[in-house]
Amino acid sequence: MAAARTPPGAAGVGGAKGFKGSSRGSGSGRFSGSVRAVGHALHLPVTGTVRGIRRATHAHGAGESGLGKLIELHAVNGAGDVMITIALASTVFFSVPTDEARGRVALYLAVTMAPFTVLAPVIGPLFDRLPHGRRAAMAGAMLARALLALIISGAAASGSLELYPAALGVLVASKAYGVVRSAVVPRLLPPRFSLVKANSRVTLGGLLATGVAAPIGAVLQAIGSPWPLYGAFLIFIAGTFLSFSLPPKVDSAKGEDRALLAADEQHLHGPHRKALKRPGLRTVGTAVTHALGANAALRCLSGFLIFFLAFLLREHPLTGESAAVSLGIVGVAAGAGNALGTAVGAWLRSRAPEVIIVTVVAIVLGAAITAALFFSAFLVACLAAIAGFAQALAKLSLDALIQRDVPELVRTSAFARSETLLQMAWVLGGAIGIVLPLNGVLGLSVGAAIVAAGWLTTVRGLLAAARHGGAARPRVA
Repeated sequence: MAAARTPPGAAGVGGAKGFKGSSRGSGSGRFSGSVRAVGHALHLPVTGTVRGIRRATHAHGAGESGLGKLIELHAVNGAGDVMITIALASTVFFSVPTDEARGRVALYLAVTMAPFTVLAPVIGPLFDRLPHGRRAAMAGAMLARALLALIISGAAASGSLELYPAALGVLVASKAYGVVRSAVVPRLLPPRFSLVKANSRVTLGGLLATGVAAPIGAVLQAIGSPWPLYGAFLIFIAGTFLSFSLPPKVDSAKGEDRALLAADEQHLHGPHRKALKRPGLRTVGTAVTHALGANAALRCLSGFLIFFLAFLLREHPLTGESAAVSLGIVGVAAGAGNALGTAVGAWLRSRAPEVIIVTVVAIVLGAAITAALFFSAFLVACLAAIAGFAQALAKLSLDALIQRDVPELVRTSAFARSETLLQMAWVLGGAIGIVLPLNGVLGLSVGAAIVAAGWLTTVRGLLAAARHGGAARPRVA
């Protein structure tokens, strides 16, 4: 019986041990499974977001053509620029009283923009001569800003005058990147993609990245003034490597020497054939120059509103709000309008960018007049949003006209010159906003006059160009 009882006892003990071991194994398995589930749950938002962004940027053939990679690169560019902007704004504008801030902002504009007017026109012709180095040029612009961000961090901490030349360098490098990026877009167009749609996709990617990076930069600024600049350094380093991921065809110069317009051919085969060795803006008709004038008016208004409202709202905030909240409301309205204008451009299939420019400038003019006559917080925010919307859409249309009408041989020069003019128009508007008395009705009346001057002088030429030259040109090789 003992022998008979022993196996069950042993079995019972062994079974008990086996049960306990199985319980521990099962508990360990459940614990590791829970850890994996938590890890997956934490990892999913990041990977899901990355996949979603990749699907959006590579949709409709953009992945196959390489446009998707350019959108991602431009997003990195926007995120890095906003980090530097936050750091500079805190150093130059927000850290001092209003009267002193006016002087410092004026000095900043003078010291940075005066040399920029000399250097910027050189950018386009330089890249005209380096068509095979566009990826390297974009990478160089990224790397330059990464290093300059570190220099600015040290200069801002010590109060050194190195801040101003470093800020100038960032501005020049940023515009150099913009010029090359605009020249690259036509080579990465997917099938059945218009230039306006492609440009707006790229711009929208930059705006979304700016919207994401801005609050991160504000948090870094709260931690310490150098931290947004350190963030910009890392972002631009990533952009340096990302630049070389663009397709090799970006560096191809195929067809550039033969990309002539009908107007150019007429000159080249006529009596001035020998005299016209290098086609320029004077040979492409009036559409580009009138579009540039209308965009300059909008950019001038943008600079004016930024500086005038910044100082006005510091002294006279919106009803019931603090100065910081007032500036935030207007800034968010302008940013939302800009994003909406870019989004509209992404879905726009119009073949008449001239008409788009005329229409949006007219809308801004009406909004500015209304805001000046019935000055209120709501109308100021509406004007900021409408101006942002119009500026985005008009700039996309201008880019499309340049890419459509200007010979590719000199297209980068055209982008450089147009960017220089628009930047100087922005500075002119900002200078007017700095010196103008802080009176809302007077200020918005001046803003309306700026837009009216630009619209009235260009509307007839743009409409005429739309009637006679609005047919789609063939895309270059």
